[in-house]
Amino acid sequence: MNARTVPFPFPFSFLLFLAALFTAVTAIADESRLQVSPSSVLMNVGATATLTVTSASGTVSVESHETSVVSASYANGKVTLKGLKAGSTTVTVKDRNSSRDASIQVLATSTGGGGTTTGGTTTTSTYTLLAWNDLGMHCMDGLDFSVFAILPPYNSLHAQLKDKSGKLIASNVRITYEAVADSTGSINTSSANKTNFWSWVNGLVGLNPAPNVGLNLDGLATGTPAPGNKAPSLVPAPMSYNTQYAWFEAEGIPVTPFDDTFKKNFYPTVKVVAKDLSGKVLATTTTVLPVSDEMTCKGCHSSITTGNAAAMAAKPTTGWVFDANADRDWKKNILKLHDQNKLSNTLYKTGLSQNGYNTSGLLATANGGKPVLCAACHASNAYFDKLNKTTVMKGVAGTTPFTQALHTKHSTVKDPATLLPLDNINDRTSCYLCHPGSATQCLRGAMGKAVDANGKLLMSCQSCHGNNAQVGNKARQGWYNEPTCEACHNKAAPGQRATSGVNANGVAIVPTDHTFATNANTPVTGLNLYRFSKGHGGLQCEACHGATHAIYPSSHADDNTQSIAVQGHAGTVSECSACHTTALPVTANGGPHGLHTFGQGWVKGHESAAKASTSSCTYCHGADYRGTALSQVKMAKTFTVENGTKSFAAGQKVGCYDCHNGPNP
Repeated sequence: MNARTVPFPFPFSFLLFLAALFTAVTAIADESRLQVSPSSVLMNVGATATLTVTSASGTVSVESHETSVVSASYANGKVTLKGLKAGSTTVTVKDRNSSRDASIQVLATSTGGGGTTTGGTTTTSTYTLLAWNDLGMHCMDGLDFSVFAILPPYNSLHAQLKDKSGKLIASNVRITYEAVADSTGSINTSSANKTNFWSWVNGLVGLNPAPNVGLNLDGLATGTPAPGNKAPSLVPAPMSYNTQYAWFEAEGIPVTPFDDTFKKNFYPTVKVVAKDLSGKVLATTTTVLPVSDEMTCKGCHSSITTGNAAAMAAKPTTGWVFDANADRDWKKNILKLHDQNKLSNTLYKTGLSQNGYNTSGLLATANGGKPVLCAACHASNAYFDKLNKTTVMKGVAGTTPFTQALHTKHSTVKDPATLLPLDNINDRTSCYLCHPGSATQCLRGAMGKAVDANGKLLMSCQSCHGNNAQVGNKARQGWYNEPTCEACHNKAAPGQRATSGVNANGVAIVPTDHTFATNANTPVTGLNLYRFSKGHGGLQCEACHGATHAIYPSSHADDNTQSIAVQGHAGTVSECSACHTTALPVTANGGPHGLHTFGQGWVKGHESAAKASTSSCTYCHGADYRGTALSQVKMAKTFTVENGTKSFAAGQKVGCYDCHNGPNP
């Protein structure tokens, strides 16, 4: 018998307990071995930091893996670190028996027109590397896949490399990713020991990747899937170059939300490294591969003995399953309820037969040792083959698509905790009941954390996506018809923000103002998706602005590590010096989004552009020419002006009155 088809013999929670126990015993044994503290350090260029070495045996040596980023020396039980340039690296401390690694992140202290300034010395880096996750949060429906699967462990990492002349680098480089400790010291270097996915993946999708290797949907639509990518580990894994999107990628990385101590961490971090063909490091960066297992239905479908009417509404007529394994219990209840409501339906029986499921129903199928894939019957564009630009899960003809079925069915359901309908337009928690989630808080970017003067959230998930009924509207295609940036970021923005980025049918609003727009007909005709759009210098929008749901600056610290490293502050990568070392041309439309370039050159030479059309300045500087959020300085700057110098504090909104008596002095 194929070992991969054998049902898991023990509750997965028990296996997690054994693994945690083993980790604890190992930790006790390791107390007498080499120890290095702390395991991660965040420091500035020019600063020094110290690692403490204890329980060393014999001669101690220390190595910085990237000596251009940080130097390291050892003496008398201490490792002295000095930050040399912005970037990240690993420092390894060894004695005669073992070794320990510490993750080091060096941040720029301040940036000017030519590079990173430290104590009066300006250093420059030849390349800038930007990496990002495409959705801001990937989901997996729990750690047990023996009953059914909505989404497997599947993450996407993209990266672009620029030289400081502004050119994207596509060849003669090798870019890799590897696990690295985050700012709290948490590290995630494996996945196969944390989920039973690899025991059931073949039964779910007919593929059989090795443990710790993920699925790759690219090419699957034509039967030739690309090789799977590995879970991040301490061994660098390669990324491949995608000519169409001009990015390096690793699709389907199977990362889980548990670190190496089995502690929950929704934001595991990876280090991305670019090297030339000789092995010389060109640039490094650190980013998150966010993943949550809070995409569950257990809020309403877990077996319970008592509860209010809303909590008991999903109880099958013949009773709850009460499976001893909590991860399987809610899934079995769903299959039981599905059978109860649909088994007499001819189309339902067709789906069972077409997918090789037990004709007695889905619960019988799962109980018989074959897991159910929801997308096998309900088409899902979440399974997107971007090489062939189509979903690979087209479902059973005549069956409602997955996004439509779920959101429409549950739009009238009440949250057992609040008793509000899930269709409530102003209640973010209604989305977090199924999507990640009350603990994950995946909507964590600049929009998701915006509050009014009283601390009330200004925006919820529904502000962009609409309510459940709109998301599930049959006029909308799930995962394809998504909100566009320009729906809210346009000349009429004050009248649209915090309402909705979609129309009554759930389809994205696309105004005529395309200043801050996603790309039309991307990635295919009729679509307009941020996660595939690009802009200034060929950089992907997400490279500078951050991933969907985690737009810079994020409320999660490790989301901001990259932008701080490349430009000296969190937020959109907007400092020209992040990608350019040469003086930029003075142009009214040559900057990002067709706006003017920034810096000392523009300050000195903008007079002719201002005289030509002061009205065009109002878009960013306001109708009163006193500045708006779009003309805000993100870090302290000093410029040479006509009568000396002018300094701006971080957060100051730049307008004509800062240096002149209005737009026409």
